Amino acid sequence: MNPTLERFDFPRSAVRAFDHWVVLIRPIQSTPLSCIIAARSDVLSLGALSSAAFAELPRVIAQYEATVRSLTHAAKFNYMALMMVDPNPHFHAIPRYPAPVPIEGTDYPDLFYPRPIDPLHDLDVAAKTREHWRQWLSTRWREE
Repeated sequence: MNPTLERFDFPRSAVRAFDHWVVLIRPIQSTPLSCIIAARSDVLSLGALSSAAFAELPRVIAQYEATVRSLTHAAKFNYMALMMVDPNPHFHAIPRYPAPVPIEGTDYPDLFYPRPIDPLHDLDVAAKTREHWRQWLSTRWREE
């Protein structure tokens, strides 16, 4: 297991696992259902990933987007590969919403839409809520 996976609490935070990638619920929920798409590899740059890892990535992203769209009204998705603190290749996957997202009686706004997201902005959802969202994504995962 690489340091980035450890930092994002894998395997407890796992939504879905693939051969070369894992989808994890993001500890900071900038918008509802924000995730991390992290490489299983211990390389330290995107350019060092295998061709097999790159070949699998479009399927991972397509399934993530399809799953989120089946649960919410996400209009767009932002992906950031920052790797400044967490060294291994990973993307912050952040759904974008033009209107607040109603989930179980609470409306969660995308305060930055349609401008760029602040990846450190946190909706400050409780750990219990974040775990519920992880399970929600996992049990309704769409393999398209």
